[in-house]
Amino acid sequence: MDNLSLIFFNAAFYITLISIILSFIRFLMGPSPADRVVALDAMTICGIVLIIFIALKMGRIIYLDVAMVYGLLSFLGVLAIARYLEGGL
Repeated sequence: MDNLSLIFFNAAFYITLISIILSFIRFLMGPSPADRVVALDAMTICGIVLIIFIALKMGRIIYLDVAMVYGLLSFLGVLAIARYLEGGL
């Protein structure tokens, strides 16, 4: 990586960390359960992005599989919570 792409890579990494912190604050302050579910989903998406950043930085392709499985489990978890909030479970 050249110097400019490394700067952009690091900036995107830290912006993603900040977004996780802000989502966590929203998760704690959310007045309704739906707000908390959306904040939790945002945190998992940012976590997936962080796993992908780590995979790119370390050059390990196996972490991309981990990110994909984490994304699928996150999607199923959000669906289950949404069904529960609707009273369907």
